[in-house]
Amino acid sequence: MKTIFITGTSSGLGKLTAKYFAQQGWNVAATMRTPEKETELNKYPNIKIFKLDVTDLEQVKTATVGAIAAFGKIDVVVNNAGMGTYGALELAKEKDIDWQFAVNTRGPINMIRAFLPHFRTNGGGMFINISSFMGLTTAAPLGSLYNMSKFALEGLTEGLYYELKPLNIELRLIEQGGSSGNNFLKSVVFNANPDIKDYDPIVGKVMARFAAAGELGQRGELDDPQAIVDEIHALATGQRNKFRTLVGQAGKDLMALRNSVPIETYLETIAANFG
Repeated sequence: MKTIFITGTSSGLGKLTAKYFAQQGWNVAATMRTPEKETELNKYPNIKIFKLDVTDLEQVKTATVGAIAAFGKIDVVVNNAGMGTYGALELAKEKDIDWQFAVNTRGPINMIRAFLPHFRTNGGGMFINISSFMGLTTAAPLGSLYNMSKFALEGLTEGLYYELKPLNIELRLIEQGGSSGNNFLKSVVFNANPDIKDYDPIVGKVMARFAAAGELGQRGELDDPQAIVDEIHALATGQRNKFRTLVGQAGKDLMALRNSVPIETYLETIAANFG
């Protein structure tokens, strides 16, 4: 029986992925910052829950060691934990800038470094890093910090390919978009400063788009999150061997536009949507 280690399983995509892999007969090491609040995943006999904040190196070490001790071998690590900071860069608090990088970029680095000795000893393994189409292209104003973190994750994963391929350690990227039932918008940190009004017009337009997206998600009209889980499963089981997997129509449409015109034209097109 194979084992998968997943970060950020308290809700959303992480929880759905943990449940699906357990139902498919995998052992699952499900991690979250507050395991004492979990009431669903602990009902599965093949799921073990570990406390983990991916920005805390001591917790990273404890969770890694604990999962290996519990299951003997970890075959796949899914770096799913993430957060979003939105708003004008000038208005961002220092702690939020650091937190954006710490969770979305340094977090996966921490997990990869923690599991590399185990994978080297086993002669192989797989990291699946959950990115976003916003790690491939910008889709709206006010997302510079989030884009930064996901662009960095893309570069990290691609750069690691060369040093880990000789060790039989595989790397995969999932670029997801907005999906129904996703709690991402509820956890977004918005940069604001009531003393600076210059950004208010564009903030209003972006917030209106966010609200509309939230309503679509509540009605189940965004992409089905199970499609993302299916891709993770296909990669983990070797049914698919793509380095990058873009999931969701919104991301595919944006990338089609991005690849069809010069960057200047693309940027002006996106900007005009918020003009």
